[in-house]
Amino acid sequence: MYPGQNMPRDPNDTDINSIRMPLGEHLEELRRRLIRALLGLVVGVGVALAFTNTFLDALEHSYAKVMQETGQDPRLAAHAATAGIIIYCGVALVAGLVIASPWILYQLWMFVAAGLYHRERRMILSAVPASVLLFAGGAAFFLLVASMPLIRFLVAFNEWMGLRSVIMLNEHIRFMTRMLLVFGLAFQTPLVVFVLVRTGLVRRRAMHHYRKHVIVGMLVLAAVATSPSVVDQIALAVPMWLLYELGIALTYVFPPRRVT
Repeated sequence: MYPGQNMPRDPNDTDINSIRMPLGEHLEELRRRLIRALLGLVVGVGVALAFTNTFLDALEHSYAKVMQETGQDPRLAAHAATAGIIIYCGVALVAGLVIASPWILYQLWMFVAAGLYHRERRMILSAVPASVLLFAGGAAFFLLVASMPLIRFLVAFNEWMGLRSVIMLNEHIRFMTRMLLVFGLAFQTPLVVFVLVRTGLVRRRAMHHYRKHVIVGMLVLAAVATSPSVVDQIALAVPMWLLYELGIALTYVFPPRRVT
C-alpha cells in the first residue's frame, strides 16, 4: 500500500485526536514537561561534574597519543586564563545533556503522545531506547576507532606543510564534540530506515532501488559534515552504508504490517 492511501487501523488504536483539549491545557502540559526536562538536565549536569575530568581525558586521549608518537608536546594550549574553566563547564553541560537525554526524550515523547494512535505511540516508545543506544554507539565508534587515524592524518599534513601543530584546547574540544554529534546522528540510519519501512511511508523495494543514490548522498553528507580529510569522510560514510543495509535487513526480520 502506498503512502497517502487509506490504511487499515489497528483495532487497538484509539483516536486521541478526537479528544479536544483546550489550548490552555496544552500549554500547561508543555510547561510541566519542559520543567521536568530542565530538572533532569540539572541532575545530569550535576552527575557529569563529578566525571568531567574523565570526559576531558577521553576527548584529549587521541590527540595526546598522536603527539607522543611524533615526539611532540602532547599538552593542549589555552588561549586565555579563563579557557580551562570555560571548557570544563561546557564539557560538563554537554555530558549532562547526554546523561539526561533519555529522561528529556521521554518528557518530550509524553507531550507528543497525546496526538498519536496507540500503535504509533508503542512503536515510537520502543524506538527511543534504540535511538539512545545507536547515538552512544556512533559517538563511541568515533572516539575509539575513527578519531586517532583522523588526528594522525591532520598532524602529518601539518608537518608535510612545514607547520608545527599547536592546538588550542577550545578548538580541539569543539572539533571532538562536533564529530561525536555527527557520528552519533549518522548511526541513527538503521532506525530511520526501519521505521520508514515499518510504518509504510517508504516501500522496501524503494530502499533497494535507490541504494546507489543513497550511497552518493551519504558520501556528500560525510564530506559536508566532517573535515576536508578523506579519512574521516570514509570513516563516516562506510558505517552509514553498512547501517543502511542493516536497517533493510531488520525489515525482513520484523516485516511491516502492510504489503511492501
